[in-house]
Amino acid sequence: MKFLWPQALWLLLAAPALVGAYLLLLRRKKKTALRYASLGLIKAALGPGQRIRRHVPPALFLLALVAAVLALARPTAVLTLPSEQRTIILAIDVSLSMRASDVEPSRLQAAQEAAKAFVLEQPADVRIGIVSFAGTASVVQAPTRNREDLVAAVDRLQLQRHTAIGSGIIVALAALFPDAGIDLESLLFGGRPGRDGDRPIAGDGARRPEPKPFAPVPAGSHPSAAIILLTDGRRTMGPDPVDAARMAAERGVRVYTVGFGTVAGGMADVGGWSIYMRFDEETLKAVADVTKAEYFHAGSAADLRKVYQQLNTQFVLERKETEVGAIAAAVASLLVLAAAALSVLWFNRSA
Repeated sequence: MKFLWPQALWLLLAAPALVGAYLLLLRRKKKTALRYASLGLIKAALGPGQRIRRHVPPALFLLALVAAVLALARPTAVLTLPSEQRTIILAIDVSLSMRASDVEPSRLQAAQEAAKAFVLEQPADVRIGIVSFAGTASVVQAPTRNREDLVAAVDRLQLQRHTAIGSGIIVALAALFPDAGIDLESLLFGGRPGRDGDRPIAGDGARRPEPKPFAPVPAGSHPSAAIILLTDGRRTMGPDPVDAARMAAERGVRVYTVGFGTVAGGMADVGGWSIYMRFDEETLKAVADVTKAEYFHAGSAADLRKVYQQLNTQFVLERKETEVGAIAAAVASLLVLAAAALSVLWFNRSA
């Protein structure tokens, strides 16, 4: 246990002083009583039980003061609690290779069903966004707590040509940090130098916004944001996925990768032609490793559901340092009430 205001603990030195003052007061009362009655009559009147009881309310009051001082020092403890603010971006591959049927009924349909189940299982405080990627990437649903909108966004996914896994990661990062000034056009498509200086100009001639100051943080250190990448891992164009993963790592964001398909790959119908779709597992392992996350292999629809259940468990609880001064304050209040109640019950007085 730690204290945010440890200086307040010096007030605990008042406890021995109060005990001494209480003993001194008892001695003075005893001398006063002896002037008017014999010692035998006092002992007989009090009895052994009464002599102990008379010290209970003051003792409880002293403990209440100690608890109040601890609350004032603002104690903290590492607790396992639901995270208060969490945002998860599901980046889903919609390239033509996702039509392969080595995961029944197809890789895409299995991913959609598992994604919807994952969305519905998350606690109400979790914000979820949907990014789809093929030849490029786009935000299908901005981060929201509305589960109906998320399920509808997953159902709207349509297959497209090419696979740009790196683009999916970068757009997911931009969705997590919309105010960070991430230059998507430059990162995804490149840019050309402008006449206004070194700052690049977008393809339509519009000046891009100034990038905001950025300081890298340790990989995996972001406590409340994550990306879950669903793909067969076979990049055909766009930024390198590992380079994009390094961008996420510099922002502390973990990228959990879910690769679905079988090691042998599968056939997909593309324009009336049956084309063999290879499953690239090494890329997904590298992305997860760079960001201090995990890779999950889903070889079937049932395996994919198990993967999402594991991810759901990871995001439900989080160990964090939490201030627990309110508990000490509550204990102090209860002790004061108990001391007052016993004093009234036993001695017909509140002090």
